[in-house]
Amino acid sequence: MKAVAITKTGGPEALQVREYPDPQPGPRELSVKVTAAGVNFADILARKGLYPDGPPLPAVVGYEVAGEVLECGKEVRRFRAGDKVLALTRFQGYSEMVVVPEDQVFHIPENLSSSQAAAIPVNYLTAWQLVEMGGLKKGETLVIHNAGGGVGLAALEIARKRGARTIGTASAWKHERLLERGLDVAIDYRTEDWVDQVQHHTDGKGADLIFDPLGGSNWKKSFLALRPAGRLGLFGVSEMTRSGLYGPLKFFSVLQRMPFYTPIRLMNTNKGVYGVNLGRMWTEKKKVGQWAKAILNGAKRGWIHPYIDAAFTFEQASEAHRYLEERKNFGKVLLVPGGIESDLE
Repeated sequence: MKAVAITKTGGPEALQVREYPDPQPGPRELSVKVTAAGVNFADILARKGLYPDGPPLPAVVGYEVAGEVLECGKEVRRFRAGDKVLALTRFQGYSEMVVVPEDQVFHIPENLSSSQAAAIPVNYLTAWQLVEMGGLKKGETLVIHNAGGGVGLAALEIARKRGARTIGTASAWKHERLLERGLDVAIDYRTEDWVDQVQHHTDGKGADLIFDPLGGSNWKKSFLALRPAGRLGLFGVSEMTRSGLYGPLKFFSVLQRMPFYTPIRLMNTNKGVYGVNLGRMWTEKKKVGQWAKAILNGAKRGWIHPYIDAAFTFEQASEAHRYLEERKNFGKVLLVPGGIESDLE
């Protein structure tokens, strides 16, 4: 089979298509012919040597796929060959074929394309966990940074379902589409002071909940933009992708700008801070499975509708990474081993 490997620490050119033996499923595993695989910032960080959970290089990364079941292990009960499925993969997603444990695989709802299904696992589970841990309630104000990204759009749909008011930061060219998808207030973080704008749109009170994937000094601003009893959900450090530095040197340059939330400060400000890293939830498969079922039920009912921005072939994997890293996307970016699909939306 073919797979896209990160051959060394470096830029997008470090991605190469290579041949690997076809994997064989164990008793409680199944093999999946991949139709589409999601591209995420964690993959970019792994390529740059900045992702502590990443596999040693050279390696094939990728946390999510959609496709068709090829073969089931003898102890698999919920699936059979030919089923259309999506799956969480602990790497190996950038492949024509993957082997996945049964409890990390889910049937695709009939009203979703395979491409849409591939956009669900990482983005929607991350957004769902952020909302659950943040306790978002009807009538509260949520600020979503990078609102036009995959997690941002997923969080927007979930927040709207819960009856929350939403404020999003994004480049100006994304605003119209964000408003069309239900965002209440769009802020151009490049030309406006987003903290001042949040204060303006909350009558000086601040936000109830903020989702921040940026890191660095932006975390300080997000904390200040919370009202008393507000919560800050951290789920990424995308600032580490913004320069040409690789490895620990880049990590420390971002770390220096990060705030420290001491218990005394949290008590005195009546604010909460929590973190989300889906890649470290493998010991909580039952909980993640429950979240996945709730999300897929939302897709069946039509209030969850993944948005695909762009798809790239395996040979274009470097372009896909560059496209995401430069924040040119509105929604999900995919790799498709068999060529660009016609059902992309």
